[in-house]
Amino acid sequence: MKVDLLIQNGWVYRTYRQCFEKMDIAVVGERFYDISPSSYEADLVVDGTGKYIIPGLIDIHMHIESSMTHPVEFSRAVLPWGVTCVVADPHEIANVFGMEGIKSFMEQETDLDIYYGIPSCVPSTSSSLETSGGQIGEEEVRELLRDSRVICLGEVMNDLDLVSEEDTLIKRIVRMCTHGDRPLKIEGHCPALTGAELAAFIRGGVDADHTQQTPDSVLEKTDMGMFLELQAKSLTPDVVKTVVSHRLYENIALVTDDTMPDHLAKGHLNRILSLAVKQGMGAEQAIYCATLTPARRMGLFDRGMIAPGKLADFVILEDLKDFVPLAVYKSGKKYEKESQARKAVFPDHFYQSVKCRLALASDFKLNRCEITEGTAVVNVMQIQIFGTKAKHVKREIPIRNKCLCWQEAGLCLAAVFERYGKTGDISYGFVEHGFKIPGAVATTWSHDSHNLLVVGSSAEDMVLAQNQVVHMQGGYVTARDGRVTASAALPVGGILSDKSLSGLAAELAGVREELQVMGYENNNEIMSISTLTLLVSPELKLSDKGLFDVKTKQKVPLVERYESKRR
Repeated sequence: MKVDLLIQNGWVYRTYRQCFEKMDIAVVGERFYDISPSSYEADLVVDGTGKYIIPGLIDIHMHIESSMTHPVEFSRAVLPWGVTCVVADPHEIANVFGMEGIKSFMEQETDLDIYYGIPSCVPSTSSSLETSGGQIGEEEVRELLRDSRVICLGEVMNDLDLVSEEDTLIKRIVRMCTHGDRPLKIEGHCPALTGAELAAFIRGGVDADHTQQTPDSVLEKTDMGMFLELQAKSLTPDVVKTVVSHRLYENIALVTDDTMPDHLAKGHLNRILSLAVKQGMGAEQAIYCATLTPARRMGLFDRGMIAPGKLADFVILEDLKDFVPLAVYKSGKKYEKESQARKAVFPDHFYQSVKCRLALASDFKLNRCEITEGTAVVNVMQIQIFGTKAKHVKREIPIRNKCLCWQEAGLCLAAVFERYGKTGDISYGFVEHGFKIPGAVATTWSHDSHNLLVVGSSAEDMVLAQNQVVHMQGGYVTARDGRVTASAALPVGGILSDKSLSGLAAELAGVREELQVMGYENNNEIMSISTLTLLVSPELKLSDKGLFDVKTKQKVPLVERYESKRR
């Protein structure tokens, strides 16, 4: 018997036993033909002596838009890292352009296998709480359900509507996806739910969560039957120890969720594998959770292991520590860099989507207080060093001539400009633990509705940063000392670049460095800034409609109370 490809003497991953054995791998066409000590003849023989061979990595919870690029460029970026299949939730592009945005992604041809989740919450809450460019309703869901590439309902974030006694939109969408001809898996987003609230969320049809976990939440959610998708911020030593000690590997997948372009240039899901091992998970178990468990979760039964009849997606490794591939094979062929001639084409109006006015210095002077002199107790978003949580705290600010003197109080000001030309609204919030020196950052890459956010400790620099973002038609901009110091242009819908990943990565790295220079402290500065507007991420967040308590979805006043100066 002659086969197309023979990999000889490699340490082949045995999925169900979670171990390695020295074996030969025979491939015919796109699929594995046999895995055994063999005497096959082959058109191509590869010596795998001393090398580890594992299935292609499968990332079932991620957003291509987080790389700030499009599917074609994303495919070029991740395949060299051993990622051969992803399940993408395109809710970012859907928030900007609705179905037209989703179709613009699905029409792109890539070597990477991309399956899709239906964006379940566009906008993430409701149009009464935030303004998005597009919306996804029952008609759009019905259309997407007809596409075989759609294999799940993307993360359900609107927990209040899901457990409501009323027949809400999200409840109808979940029913459509679970009771049709082709029932889908229902992905969830429930970082703050526990006890009876979590139970109600699960009864509503959601049985997975990808948000930041703790040892307690891992046990509670798995005991309630949830499938957990662990991203980097969940892979703490304590969480990994919980998974390992209770052998929860059947209930766990490793995922990326969001990978910034400057991070993507250094790795993708392979870096999550490496982190899991570093934090105490066995390499064989980490591989299992990045190959078979995600494949089974999404019903991708033709992949996820090296076995006869399965799709011949596999990775050759030097070691089981860094997981940097020596070679990647996709459908039986060694992957070579995807053709640069293959490009994504977007409609002209995708490049003209930022329709808000240029900011003025007066926009950042809060001079409409109820009293002339005194103090105000204000609600503040407190940045954390790790993760995207903004803690809700109260602080006292001096008032002079009816103006809130936020700079004197050591706070930063955040402002959100509605950018779709629908209302022209501007809202304000205060930020603690922001910048330690005068400066500002502005961006349209602000989850999930992607209005224009500007945060700063200097009104002059806030104007500069906001104006530059408008002129660029979207992106990230930093400013300090009266000048723009770094920028990353995202002209496609204000959230994507149409340039190469390498150029974009360098630009965003410059933005990140500037944030660090200004004293912004977080394990992921870009994501921390961009989620100040995410109304489903704890605890207090800001949209173009104002400040909102994430748990209750109730509006929170900027000023809690005034205290007049005593004479």
